[in-house]
Amino acid sequence: MAIAGISSVHAFTDSLKELLDRSWRIKPNGGIEPALASASFSGDVENIAKRANVGRSVTAQDHYAALETACRNIFYNLLASTSIEDGSFVQIWNLLDIVTVLSDVQLCEPGLVFWLVEELLDSQTIDGCKVVFDYLDSRRERLIAKHFKQKQLIILRACNELLRRLSRAEDTVFCGRVFIFMFQSFPLGDRSSVNLRGEYHMENVTVFDKDPPPREINGSEGAMEVDQEHNAVEKPEKSTEAPSSTPQLPGDTSTPQPAVSATKFVKFDAQADKPKESEPELEPDTETLYPIFWSLQDTFSQPTRLFDSEIFSSFKSGLDFTLRKFKAVQQHQQSRSGTSNLFSYSPSQTVKRNRSNLETDPQQQQKRARLDSDQQQQQQRLATSFNPRYLTSRDLFSLELSDPTFRRHILVQALILIDFLLSLTPRAKRKLEEKKASNKSVLYSYTLADDHVKWATATRAEIATYLQQGQEGKFYYRMVDTVLSRDKNWVHWKADGCPLISQPPIPPASVLESQKGAAKACAPRRIRPTPLGSLDLSFLSNIGDKGQAQGLEALKKPERYTLPKVEDYKVPIMEDEFDIEMAKTEEEKETAGTAKASKMWRALRLASKNRMNMFDKIEDGKDLGALFDPPPPSPAKMAEVDNYMDGKGNEAEAKGAQEAATEGKEVMKEEVNGVKDPEMAGIMPIAVESAQVI
Repeated sequence: MAIAGISSVHAFTDSLKELLDRSWRIKPNGGIEPALASASFSGDVENIAKRANVGRSVTAQDHYAALETACRNIFYNLLASTSIEDGSFVQIWNLLDIVTVLSDVQLCEPGLVFWLVEELLDSQTIDGCKVVFDYLDSRRERLIAKHFKQKQLIILRACNELLRRLSRAEDTVFCGRVFIFMFQSFPLGDRSSVNLRGEYHMENVTVFDKDPPPREINGSEGAMEVDQEHNAVEKPEKSTEAPSSTPQLPGDTSTPQPAVSATKFVKFDAQADKPKESEPELEPDTETLYPIFWSLQDTFSQPTRLFDSEIFSSFKSGLDFTLRKFKAVQQHQQSRSGTSNLFSYSPSQTVKRNRSNLETDPQQQQKRARLDSDQQQQQQRLATSFNPRYLTSRDLFSLELSDPTFRRHILVQALILIDFLLSLTPRAKRKLEEKKASNKSVLYSYTLADDHVKWATATRAEIATYLQQGQEGKFYYRMVDTVLSRDKNWVHWKADGCPLISQPPIPPASVLESQKGAAKACAPRRIRPTPLGSLDLSFLSNIGDKGQAQGLEALKKPERYTLPKVEDYKVPIMEDEFDIEMAKTEEEKETAGTAKASKMWRALRLASKNRMNMFDKIEDGKDLGALFDPPPPSPAKMAEVDNYMDGKGNEAEAKGAQEAATEGKEVMKEEVNGVKDPEMAGIMPIAVESAQVI
């Protein structure tokens, strides 16, 4: 078995060397590009196993081991004989491409190519590793396209080992390339870079000088004390004296003497003894700020310390004191820059100076060129500055405070911590409770008090205003605010237990079904024969026995457009009254009562047009008999009408009859329709006509 394995290694070695010779002919000029694929060798890479295992039956494990041994032997020989600067080093890139093709078709271990890359990185200098990463950047998509789960741990180990070798101060750009390669290789929701437990980097301790500096004593002690007192009153911004609590040097037991020296300063000011009620706020002292400032780093590295009320109070005062100092330094720098600009050339100065003289004056040109170069250097320093670790020397503290980049870094740390505090407000914690976060390790039981919430909100707004000042301040703050806003989404994602961000691919059947549904929804629609909400009018086209449309003829019936008579409601109302009397349940009685009321209302409405005089004889809603059966005209009136019709009567009676007939004309017309006696029905129209003739 061992002999068969050795022979397989030799066979694989010969096949790989043959492929390398062919690749040399494909890429004679060397270089990383172009990448070699299976088509570059006409499919001979896939047939390497058949040629190596002819006449032998081996397992997949033995096959993988033999091919890996052959690849490593060739790799080590090339690595020992060629340098990465030589053109022949292209054989290493060709070998890695061939191994990539073999791993894609599962003829070797999927992680073999990254094992070789890992050893290649270990054998090269930093400059050589940069060339190796040029190869990895050009092949990244191809390397991670298949079998990534078997490769991800090797990628992570190789990149982390390289990062341990790099200096973050000198190789900042290369470190960024390594991180970008890992970020682009691993999925967005991969847990390899997630701090699930929410642990803090406690090992990063900021060491600074906590002891105050000793007080220097030079020359006459009494004169020195007097001068220091004068400087402290007159020029507080230049004072470097330690606070009153600063101890003296060991063995220094002398006491300050009264001011008797000739250098004593005497002020004759009438207002010197008056209390200073509206004295402006002095600039914070640098020596006093030093221990307070660097103690903030302990809180920045471990925010949970703020759950203690005493530490929170000291942090508030320290951050406020630091922010005051930053503002004072910035104002001082702005005033100095404004003064220096007075000496630079400006078009507005042409009123007092001749422009041609300024352009020809070599001294002015040098000064202007020097100012321009200083501004360019400051812009370049702000763009490329990077502090791997803070320098906490007391002597360098004033210089660090004058650096705007340093101040920005500190305030960004403060913004991160304040956002952490604002995530502990009752409102923010209520949102997490509604989401039912499963990762309890990043949830805290501490709730920020209302006064602390107000302070955190006000301080964050103050820091935001400060960061927006200066050169490209608004762009810088917008970038920082965008990063912090997106970080809140990552915090919620981590609290939810890091659910999968990437979704599985959609099956082809679902895609085809959705395409059909979209095409159907966008297709032109035909008009419905009967639109929604409309009546069915098909009855109008029904043909009867006589070949005519029955629906149209039915619409022409008089009962559809002729008003009914009042007498038509008499019998239905009587039937409803009978139903009310015979009802057995309250529901039947209520239904019959409603029908009777409806018919009575319609009858009264019809009678209001020509029988209004009968309404006085009707009781409200009880009996409409007087309306249906009006009384016949009196016999006296009928006799008078007959006499006038026969010409028997004098003129006075005729005149009175005419007036009576005129007055009763309309009344008689209204009563004609209500008379049911046949004889009276024939007399009434004649009487009306006679009244008109008279």
